[in-house]
Amino acid sequence: MTPAAPVVAPATPAAAVVELLGRDGRAALVQRVTHWPVRIGRSPACDIVLDDGHLAAEHAELQLALGGGVRLRLLDSRNGGSVAGKRLAAGEEAALPEGGAFQLASCSLRLRTSADALAPEQLMVIHPVRHWALLPLLLLSLVFFQWLDRWSAVDPDARWIDYASPLLGPLAFVLGWAGLWSLASQLFHHRFPFTTHLRRALVVIVTLQVLEWLLPAVAYAFSWPRLMVVESLATPVAAAALVAWHAGLVWPGARRILNGGIAALLLLFLGLQVGSRQEQQYVFGPPYLASLPPPALRLVSPQPPETLIESLKPLKAELARQARKDNEGAVDDEVGAGE
Repeated sequence: MTPAAPVVAPATPAAAVVELLGRDGRAALVQRVTHWPVRIGRSPACDIVLDDGHLAAEHAELQLALGGGVRLRLLDSRNGGSVAGKRLAAGEEAALPEGGAFQLASCSLRLRTSADALAPEQLMVIHPVRHWALLPLLLLSLVFFQWLDRWSAVDPDARWIDYASPLLGPLAFVLGWAGLWSLASQLFHHRFPFTTHLRRALVVIVTLQVLEWLLPAVAYAFSWPRLMVVESLATPVAAAALVAWHAGLVWPGARRILNGGIAALLLLFLGLQVGSRQEQQYVFGPPYLASLPPPALRLVSPQPPETLIESLKPLKAELARQARKDNEGAVDDEVGAGE
């Protein structure tokens, strides 16, 4: 008589947890497994209780397999689940893949046991305490440059109320901008880093304001009008960099994808700008300096009038050709009107 084969009991992991994953793939909730099988659902009678209206009272069950590993079995539920992209309905089951990821309705879950490889401990980076005066200094710089722009545009006897809107408007915009990004950080990371977002916005805006005043002066001093191309490119590039800087703080796990999308939008914007200015002399930057700094800032030697006349000679033939074309068109219009 052949003896019956012994029944192999499933191996019991030393320790295990079930993690509820957030949008960024990080664990938003961790519940320890105390015994097997593990029942998951909304009912307080379950071992893993999740507050999600798309889950059934007892939605699924994790069971130890005889040959090792863990299997997911769907209980009586309408929304079912999935394992490794395979959809499971009520009553079906499947083995969990390496990593233990599975889906129940709209909940992304992961089973992690003590047998799984654990990522090494990450070194904590301690950022040095930033100087307390940096943020007030940036705010004062913003207000100063706004006042300087307004002062150069109004009459000397302008009233103080004429400065209120140009000064308070940009300041309110920057504070609101930092507040919105801080709300996004609060939504995803449950913290409100208002000063960090405000500091980043002020650094970029004040840098643009410095370039707005510095580049025309340098271009005038050394007769480098094409230096103004930097100013025209600085605004869209700085805006894209600022958005990427904020987004990297809110969604650090998707930084590469976000940076790629922002770079693509920046290139699209620059391409549209090139297309809209094909008929102009310069694609980027103004064709001439609209405002000139004081003559004392001029560092290069002035050019004689003959130099300007010589530089304009190549335009003579083009102007004559355009004039003949206009005259011929006018004659054709007169002939057509006479007939």
